[in-house]
Amino acid sequence: MKIAYISTYPPRECGLATFNQNLIKAINSNFSNKTAAQTSFVVALNNSENLHEYDYAEEVSFVIRQNHQSDYTEAANFINASNADACILQHEFGIYGGENGIYVLPFLNKLEKPLISILHTILKSPTFLQKVIIREIAKRSAKVVVMSKHAVRFLVDIYQIPEEKIQLIEHGVPDHEAPEINPVKELPELKGKRLLLTFGLLNRNKGLEIVIQALPKIAEQHPDVMYVILGNTHPEILKHSGEEYRESLKQLAVELKVDNHLTFLNKFVGEDELINYLTAADIYITPYLNKAQITSGTLSYAVGAGAAIISTPYWHAQELLDNNRGRLFNFKDELGLASIVNQLLESPEKLNTLKKNAYQYGLALRWPKIGLQYIDLVEKAVRNPDYGEKILRQIIDPGVMPEFDLAYIKRLTDDTGIFQHAKYGIPNRKEGYCMDDNARALIMALMAYQMNKNKEALDLLPVYLSFIHDMQLDDGNFRNFLSFSRQYLDEEGSDDSFGRTIWALGYLINTAPNNSYRELGHELFLKSLPHFQKLTHLRGICNTITGISYYLRTYPYDEKIGQELKSLTDKLMEAYYSTKGEDWHWFENHLTYDNAIFPLALFHSAEITRNEDVKQVAFEALNFIEKLTVNIDYLNPIGNNGWYLRDGKMSLHDQQAIEIMAMVLMYFQAYRVTGETQYLKKVFSSYLWFLGENSLRVPLYDTEIKGCCDGLQESGINRNQGAESTLAYLISHLTVLQAFKHEYQNNEDIEKQKSVLFK
Repeated sequence: MKIAYISTYPPRECGLATFNQNLIKAINSNFSNKTAAQTSFVVALNNSENLHEYDYAEEVSFVIRQNHQSDYTEAANFINASNADACILQHEFGIYGGENGIYVLPFLNKLEKPLISILHTILKSPTFLQKVIIREIAKRSAKVVVMSKHAVRFLVDIYQIPEEKIQLIEHGVPDHEAPEINPVKELPELKGKRLLLTFGLLNRNKGLEIVIQALPKIAEQHPDVMYVILGNTHPEILKHSGEEYRESLKQLAVELKVDNHLTFLNKFVGEDELINYLTAADIYITPYLNKAQITSGTLSYAVGAGAAIISTPYWHAQELLDNNRGRLFNFKDELGLASIVNQLLESPEKLNTLKKNAYQYGLALRWPKIGLQYIDLVEKAVRNPDYGEKILRQIIDPGVMPEFDLAYIKRLTDDTGIFQHAKYGIPNRKEGYCMDDNARALIMALMAYQMNKNKEALDLLPVYLSFIHDMQLDDGNFRNFLSFSRQYLDEEGSDDSFGRTIWALGYLINTAPNNSYRELGHELFLKSLPHFQKLTHLRGICNTITGISYYLRTYPYDEKIGQELKSLTDKLMEAYYSTKGEDWHWFENHLTYDNAIFPLALFHSAEITRNEDVKQVAFEALNFIEKLTVNIDYLNPIGNNGWYLRDGKMSLHDQQAIEIMAMVLMYFQAYRVTGETQYLKKVFSSYLWFLGENSLRVPLYDTEIKGCCDGLQESGINRNQGAESTLAYLISHLTVLQAFKHEYQNNEDIEKQKSVLFK
C-alpha cells in the first residue's frame, strides 16, 4: 500500500506535523515488507514563501507554499502521476492558503486518488465559509476521520454530513513504557520535587496562568511542589509577539511569590524524552480556557503515558477523562484546581487509581493499533474508488439543486422595492434601491410564477412593477437610484439600467399573469420608445434588444417595434464587424461585465427576425467567450479586477454572479434557436458555478440564508448577499428548471418515436 500524506511535517514545529509523522510510522509499523514505507511520500505545507525553509527528510517529495495557488495544482498533478494508491490529508484551517484555508478545495477536486481526510478542528459555531469547507472536504473523501464523539455529533447535526461518512479513530499515543530509572527525576532543578506538568506549544489559550495562580494554595500544603512548563512558544506567536506570554507568566509567579515553584523548559522534546517527563510527573494539568477544543494531542499523550490528569472540561477532556481516568475543574477556577491537586497529593491511592485507569485505556490508543485502523480505511477506499462524491455532472440533475426559496428576496424587499445591497444576509437600507435590481426582480418573480404559480412571487410582482412606474420620467426615460427615504438620487439612469428595464417590461408583456399588469407594462414600454435610438452604450443596446424580442413574441406584427429591433441589431452587428479580428470575435476591444448578454441579445433577435447573419455572429461570439471562460471542469468567468483587454491578460477575480446568469440565459436561448440539447447541458453546467463548480470549489449560494454571495475572490468569497447576485442565482435556477422541462420533453418525444418505429 502506497500512500501520499498531505500535511505539515517536521522539522516544522506544528502539532499536525508531529501527528502526521507519527501516523506514517504507525502505519508502516504494521507492514513487515518495508516497500510501502519506501514508496509512500509526504506532500508538506510550508508557511513561508521559501520552498527550502525546512530541512525535510527524504520522504517529503513535494512542498506546497501555503499561499501559492499554483503549488496546489502542481502538487495534485504530482500525486496523480505517482504510484500512490490513496491519500491521507490532515486538515486544520490555518495550514492551507486563502480565506480559512479555502485553497484546499480546488486541490482536492483535482486529486484522482481515493482520499481519507482527518479533521483536527470541528467548530460548533462555524462561519459560512468554514462550514462549506468541511462539507466539501467530506464530499470529496471516502471517509472523514475525527477523534472524539463530540466531533461526530457536530458533523452530523451542524454540518449535515452523513454519519456513515464519518469514522471515529482516537488520537494515537506513543508505544512506550516508563523507564525503570527516570532521568527527569535526577535533573537538579527537579530532584526531590513533586512534579506538576504541562507540555505543548505555548499560547494564551493554554490558560497556564491559572495553574500559577493556584500555586500559592498548593505550595502552602506541599512546599516540595514544582510546576514544569515544557515546550516552545508557538512559532506564529513568537513571530508576532515574541516571548511576551512566557515573560508575563514569570512576572505573575514573582508577584505571587511562587517563582521558586515554577520551571520553564523552553525546548522541543522527542517522544522518548516526553514519555520520561510524563511518567515522572505526579500530576499532568491542561488548564485550557475554552471548552471548544475537539481534540488535544497533549491530553491523549498524557493518558497514553498513564499520567494522573487534571483538566478543565473542554470537549475532548470530558470524553477522554470519563470513567475516573482523570479529574475536571471549572474554567479559570484556580481555587478548584488547587483543591483537587492538594487532595490527590495527599492521597497516593487516589492518585494511583487515576494513573492505572488512564494507562489501561491508553493501551488501545498506541500508535501501531491506531495505524491498523487507518490501514483498514485506506484499503476500503482503494477497493471502492468512487466512494468520494464528485459533483460535476454532464446532464441536468434537479436532484442536486437546492429547493427554490423566496425567503431572502422577501427580506430584501419592502413596500417600495428591493434593496440593492446587504451586509452578509442583512438588508443594507442606507444604500437604497436601484432600477437595475428591481427590473431583475420583476423578471425573477414572473419566471417563478410562470414555473409553478408561486403565490409569493405573485405578491411581489406589483412592488417591482410599481417601482419601475415610479422611476419613469415624463419623457419616458428612467431614473436608476432611489434612497431609503424615497429621494431620487439621479436625474436619469444609465443606458445599462434603461436596457434592463426594457428587458423586464418586454418580459412582463410576454408573460404577465393578468391583463392589468400587461397593459401597464405595455404603456411604460411604449412611453420609453423615443429613447431606443438614443442608446450609445452596447450593453444598454443588448438589454433593449432582448426586451424588444420578448415584446415581439406577444405582438409579432408591430412593425414600428420590429424596425427598432432591426436598427439596434444593426448597431450591434456593426460594432462586431468593426472590431473583430482573426483571433478576436467580439464587439469591443475588451470584455468587462455581463459579457454573455451580447450573444444572448443576438440569439433573441435572430429568433424573431430569422436573420442567419445575426445568428452566425451570435455563435461566433458564444464560441469566443466559451473558449475564454469554460474549461473541462467548470466555468471561470472574466473577473472585474482588471477585466480582459485585447492582447492583455484575462483577470480571473473577482468573479460576479451576473456573469453566470448571462451565460445560463445565453445557452438557453441558443437552445431555443437551434433545438440542440448540448446547450441545455451547458445551461446546467454553468449554473453549477453557484453550487461549487468554480475555481475555489466553494458554493456561493447560501442554503441557510437563501441568498447568494456577491462574488468569488482570489482567496475566498464576498459574503455580502446583495440583490444582484441573489437575483442572478434565482433567475439561473429557474432557467435550469425550464431547461429540464425541455430535456424531459425531448426524451419523451424520442421514446414516442421509438415506439412507433419498432411496433
